Amino acid sequence: MNAEYKFDEFPRFELERVILRRAEETDSEDLYKLYSDEDVVRYMPFSPFASIQEAKDEMGWYTRIFAERSGMRWMIEDKQSGRVIGTCGFLENEKDHNRAEIGYDLATGFWGRGIMAEVINRVLEFGFAALKLNRIEAKVEPDNLASARLLDKLGFVKEGVLRQHEFEKGRYVDIAVYSILSREYSPAGR
Repeated sequence: MNAEYKFDEFPRFELERVILRRAEETDSEDLYKLYSDEDVVRYMPFSPFASIQEAKDEMGWYTRIFAERSGMRWMIEDKQSGRVIGTCGFLENEKDHNRAEIGYDLATGFWGRGIMAEVINRVLEFGFAALKLNRIEAKVEPDNLASARLLDKLGFVKEGVLRQHEFEKGRYVDIAVYSILSREYSPAGR
């Protein structure tokens, strides 16, 4: 992609095992199932979903951030089942500084299979090539060792820990900050 992405049409990517695509109304049940799983949301800033409406509200937020050009969130659809098994995308897109934050989640039944590495790699490629980002950040709780290992594997650099940076689920939590720069990223090397 030579031209800068204009946020006019939501990008769709077909990978080896999954499809990355825009949220559709029919995804609300799958998203509810994903976000009602305590293991999935353990390190996320919200409690497990208690209703389908919460999933619909979440998808509404995906639509809003895309319309505002402040982010985008792909649904991760399992090719074999056709079900949504996770999400991945950008938020806090700061055009003036050419940086954004990446976030991601995956259903527990698909952990440990390398799916999220494949997904994030494609999203990084889009971020650097199409969005013209210079820096992509990831913020994770230090106890989330699986996420930290994934970021290390993908070439992110841990920059430090923001102590008691967020108040979530009735407690203050530390947040580890990771980043990868466009000059450090090579899709061929992944």
